[in-house]
Formats: sequence, structure tokens, C-alpha cells
Amino acid sequence: MMDQAERLRQIIDNLRVGNNVDPDNSLGVREKAAKVITVTSGKGGVGKTNITINLAIALSQLGRRVTILDADFGLANIDILLGIVPKYTLVDVLHNKRNILEALTDGPQNIKFMSGGSGVEELIKLDGMQLEKFVGDISLLDKMSDVILIDTGAGLSDSVMSFVMAADEVFLVTTPEPTSITDAYALIKMISNRDNSKIIKVVVNRAENANEAKDILNRLSMVTEKFLAMKLYPLGFVPQDESVIKAVKLQQPFSLSFPKCEATKQIKEISRRLVEGSLDIPNRQENGIKSFVRRLVNLMNT
Repeated sequence: MMDQAERLRQIIDNLRVGNNVDPDNSLGVREKAAKVITVTSGKGGVGKTNITINLAIALSQLGRRVTILDADFGLANIDILLGIVPKYTLVDVLHNKRNILEALTDGPQNIKFMSGGSGVEELIKLDGMQLEKFVGDISLLDKMSDVILIDTGAGLSDSVMSFVMAADEVFLVTTPEPTSITDAYALIKMISNRDNSKIIKVVVNRAENANEAKDILNRLSMVTEKFLAMKLYPLGFVPQDESVIKAVKLQQPFSLSFPKCEATKQIKEISRRLVEGSLDIPNRQENGIKSFVRRLVNLMNT
């Protein structure tokens, strides 16, 4: 009987040569490319990673297969917030020590995540043959995932902008603090200068109430449309909630520790809007993780 390691190697080998991957569907794979969404913010400390994790869980509960790539190589903390230590990272894959499946870590509610470590920076050092091999390997995530959330670093650095511009969509997290709103607009402006057709969905975290969040989203949208000729897509808000703070201390997602709290209610509403596509967004083809990686490397090399 084939052991697990041999099974993983066979799946990867089949993928590289373009064969039908996992023919018995033991992984639930499919042909359609995943939607790649970069989750980012104009500044740190806005709760971006917490939003990413709980959004992934909410999407999974709606039947979507979700993978998170922790690409914040300065302060990677998906594992810390989940209280799970991954055995391997993207670095192990790039150094041919492990394959993509082995670098994935199981999270709650069937989500999967992978720590980027310093591997994201090492991508730009790959030669053409090495890059194509890696693209072939990581394309398995397209088969396993409906949505891939890329949790980036915060701010306006070149590396963050590369992730933002390489993704199918941008999920921008801000808070009611004036500095956060200002930095969010600065990020939107930088995106607009590169591609003002980029889809940017905005969430206000730690809002006092729905009216405050609505006011911020309206003002951001109005200023962006007036001065940048670009449309934003408000997704909603997550309120200031003591349950979120308690869950962080427990190293557990708030949507699982406190399923009835207001923050959980709102993150579920946001995920529902994402799934239903009720934001009047132009139809765009999902390019998948293979295309994302190629675009990312090109952007980081320019």
C-alpha cells in the first residue's frame, strides 16, 4: 500500500507534467483557479491578521475551501493567533526540503495556512528553471482552494505593494483612527497610480457602531472617486468588541470562541457578501496562485 509521503510525491509529479492530479479525488481537487485576495492595511496595528483568520473561518463555514499564506515576513503571526506552530514553511519548499502539501498546516474549520517566513523574499533569487518548478508545485493550491488569502505586511513598502498589485483583489482593513484612514487613502492612491481598475474592498475594524463605520466608508469612497477616479467596494465593519481581545489572549479565533458576539456576526455578514458577490463588481476571471506568483516575482524584480 502506498504510504502518505509517496502519495504526496505522486500528486506533485503528476501536477508538474500536467497529468490529471489526484484522479481518485482524495484531496477534493478541481480545475478552476482560486481567487487570490491580498489582505492589507495602510498601517500596522489595525487587526488585519485577526480579520484574515476569522474571515477564512467564516468563508469555510459557507462551504468555501480557504488557504491563508502568511506573507508578513517581518511580523508573521497567523500561527501565534491560532496557537498552532507550523512544522515547515515556504522556505522549506523553496529549498526542496518539503513539498507544498507538507508545508501546509491544518487550521480550525478546515482552513489551511502556510507560513511564508523569509521564503517570499527568496522568490526573487530563483532562476527561470527554479521559478517554473516552484510555480508548478504551488499550483496545487489552485486545485485545493476556492479562495487564497494573502496576509501581507502593513504599510506602503515596495514588497507590500508588489503583493497588492499581483492579487486578483485587495481587501483593505482600516480603523476609525484618523491616521489609519489617512494611511488607507495613501495606499489606495498608490494602487490607483499603478492600476485604477484594481478591485479594492474595504472593511472598517474596531468601529464603535454601524453609523461610524458607514460614515468612514462613505467618506473614503467619495474622496477616492472624486480625486482618483476609482471606485471602492465597502464590505462592512467589525465592531470594537471585548470578545475579540479575550480571544486573542486565548490564541483562538473570536468567531469560534465567541460565536454569538457582535464581531462574529459582522465577520459572517462580510463573508456572505464576498460569497454572494452582491457588490455590483465587474466580473473578473480568477487568475489563481500560479499567475499571482509570476506577477509577484516580476513586480519584485522591477
